[in-house]
Amino acid sequence: MQDQHLLRYSRQIMLPEFDYIGQASLLKTRILIVGLGGLGCPVALYLAAAGIGELVLVDDDQVDKTNLQRQIAHTEAAVDTPKAISAATAIKRINSDTKVSSIVCRLEGDLLYQQVKQADLVMDCSDNITTRVALNKACIKERKPWVSGAAVRFEGHVTVFDPRQPESPCYQCLYGTIREVSFTCTDNGVIGPLVGIIGSTQALEAVKLLTEVGEPLIGRLLLLDGKAMQWRSFALPRNPKCLGCAGMT
Repeated sequence: MQDQHLLRYSRQIMLPEFDYIGQASLLKTRILIVGLGGLGCPVALYLAAAGIGELVLVDDDQVDKTNLQRQIAHTEAAVDTPKAISAATAIKRINSDTKVSSIVCRLEGDLLYQQVKQADLVMDCSDNITTRVALNKACIKERKPWVSGAAVRFEGHVTVFDPRQPESPCYQCLYGTIREVSFTCTDNGVIGPLVGIIGSTQALEAVKLLTEVGEPLIGRLLLLDGKAMQWRSFALPRNPKCLGCAGMT
């Protein structure tokens, strides 16, 4: 670790459970972020600021004026620019040491599995079930942990899936346990700060996973009622009859 890193990340390094080893772990990590909207923006910015070595940004959409109310990595000048490009620019303003690459298309087929395989951790910041199901399959196959978040209206949730852990459920275990939020902010609206709270929580879970500090949300579903400002945590056990993670050990 270089001297410039010791100063920049000193407030993290001074944490006894984090220390130099934790920061070194972040600096050598590659994270795949799928979706650079309301959740992906705070996830990307906080992970870059924390000292993640490499971020791969994936989004096939462009910045729209309606995004500016909550997608904090994008500016008025970035309207009509691909979100993955806009977010990369914002990241470089925060941490020029972070290596950033942008993929301006939807991850599918071989490209999806290739990117998941190359990543140390995957961040699900998408807004649709189809993408999450595809990520679930790819992460199980490649045995990669992933942090999933969702937010709409005044409600959000966060959980962690880790195929490396025999007790970890998968996304299909979750889908079969609770009613999945299958609608988007475009159709139902969302209060701006909510995505910041959920995205920041996802970023914290990522740091915990990578540094092995604390207890990640594996086997737990954390829900936020923004109106009441109330967090609730539910056990999310692995479903032994789930076809999604059948045979996962």
